[in-house]
Amino acid sequence: MTRLLAVADSDSYLKWAAGLLDALPEDWTTDLVVVRTPIAPSAAQIAAAVSGTRAGAAGRELPAVLPARQLRRTAERFRPDVVLLACTGPVVDALAAETLAGLRPRPVLVSGLPGISVPATEKAWLFRSGCDLFVVHSGREVAEFSAIGRELGGGGAVALARLPYLDLGGLGAETGGGVRDRVVFATQAKVPRRREERENVLLALAALAGARPDLDVVVKLRARDDERQTHNERHHYERLWNALADEGRVDRDLVRFAAGPMHEHLSRAAGFVTVSSTAALEAIAGHVPLLVLSDFGVSAEMINLVFEGSGCLGTLDDLAKADFRTPDAEWCRANYFHDASATDWTGRVAALVSAVRAGTLEPARSLLDGPEHAAARRRARLRLEVPPKVLRYGYRAKRRMRRYLKAL
Repeated sequence: MTRLLAVADSDSYLKWAAGLLDALPEDWTTDLVVVRTPIAPSAAQIAAAVSGTRAGAAGRELPAVLPARQLRRTAERFRPDVVLLACTGPVVDALAAETLAGLRPRPVLVSGLPGISVPATEKAWLFRSGCDLFVVHSGREVAEFSAIGRELGGGGAVALARLPYLDLGGLGAETGGGVRDRVVFATQAKVPRRREERENVLLALAALAGARPDLDVVVKLRARDDERQTHNERHHYERLWNALADEGRVDRDLVRFAAGPMHEHLSRAAGFVTVSSTAALEAIAGHVPLLVLSDFGVSAEMINLVFEGSGCLGTLDDLAKADFRTPDAEWCRANYFHDASATDWTGRVAALVSAVRAGTLEPARSLLDGPEHAAARRRARLRLEVPPKVLRYGYRAKRRMRRYLKAL
């Protein structure tokens, strides 16, 4: 029997971890928890993240949110053969190097990225170089991260998994009764960055809603304005919409804002739109026509470079006209929709567990060990050990002190 403990730190990583656990052999014993950090998801976000997975099954308790010390005690009691660190990079590094270091028996450490990871980055590899296996989701990503690993050293092997969200497309279909009357806009916290660009997206959605009253235009949020998510969102769409309505630039009731599981929204969708989101792949899996907006550029910075050649790129004008696209089949096969036989991550994990039991697996070498990285690791540990409310108060106090000193 193999025992796996999965640890997440945010809504997107929790959703990824819950989906990966469903792909494991049925005879594995698993547990899923959230480590407490300033970006830990709310109860509503946790429920949405695990919806459609075994972790979110009716009658089952939602994953618990644990402080770092309690996480260590949980791991000592559970005695995992494998720990899946489904967390942001600095937290992965701190957990692997400190919080969970020295567990006996020594678990295999697995990490990865929860969505589109093109182009591969050295930073992602560095933070996860203390793990034995790095999980990504396309042949292109495997090749790019393997090349980075060969160049930089450290870390373990790179493995291929199918993005777990892609298998949830039909789970919410019964709620839709076959009706497709919704256009879903999936937000992305990081891009576009400028307020005016986000306002232009909202104005295009308003134009669509005004021209097509038969469609329910929904802005699907990862987090409400008072909730945290993996990345900070400076200009929250719901806040911007209310400001536009207050200025008389849009009718407040034209567009609806909603949270909840993406697969439930897609079960009613006649069209899907995003600037950059893994949810675009969920739409493709659910056979929902889509648009990936190119008005703000197609680049690594916009996190949409992978959609070049997909046939899905379009503009705000296309959105206002409900001109959605069907992706190119060859692009799909090359990007995230590979044959199931190519998926190898569970087999690689099992082989690593066997190697640990045989005493033949050398621990992965973290590239962040050493005095030059000690300060960054201490900052990550602070996020794990200090309650978020205390951290937020501390940050505000520091800002006030800096402003006071500057005014002197």
